Amino acid sequence: MQTLSADKVTLYILEQRFGLVQAEEEEDFFPEWHEALPELNDREQERLLRVRAAYENLTRRSILESTVKLAIVSPLLDLAGLFFPPFYISTEEEVEIVVDSGDFSVRGRMDVLVLKEEFWVLVIESKRAELSLKVGIPQVLSYMLGAPNPGHPVYGWVTNGSNFVFLKLEQQEVPYYGRSKEFVLDNDDDLAMVLRIMKRLTQESP
Repeated sequence: MQTLSADKVTLYILEQRFGLVQAEEEEDFFPEWHEALPELNDREQERLLRVRAAYENLTRRSILESTVKLAIVSPLLDLAGLFFPPFYISTEEEVEIVVDSGDFSVRGRMDVLVLKEEFWVLVIESKRAELSLKVGIPQVLSYMLGAPNPGHPVYGWVTNGSNFVFLKLEQQEVPYYGRSKEFVLDNDDDLAMVLRIMKRLTQESP
């Protein structure tokens, strides 16, 4: 069997080997990133200002992937309530997906996996600040294809600390995915939008 590391996978490989299809009407397929988003209170807004200030300080030097998780991802997970029941955080979870023919697989370790019992709520991949999110999107989608509950949507989040994209995957006759627009920390309201989307996604879990 040929095994490919998840950080080397491309959208083309996922389409050809696993039948992944991008939804044609993405906003209809993935309304959770732009409809009925919860509002943020003053405390949450103040905390986001601290996250932004921390990032601006860190960007004076090169930001490693581990620093992105510590300074950006962790505070947002906390503010979204994902460190508390009924959710559970797992890191460096190994995933392998195998094509039906059994001759090809993709294997890797997720940076962060948010679970609710046995249901995957959110798969998170963080990258160094210098890297484009295009590098992480196929990687996250490959992990999402390995989710153990194909009857429910799975959500993904890719960030390099300053840019953020959300993904949704549904296993129908074939696996369909949609993506949000790209949010940028330097834009006034984008970081608040990221947190509002995270809070909305936690409400979608069964």
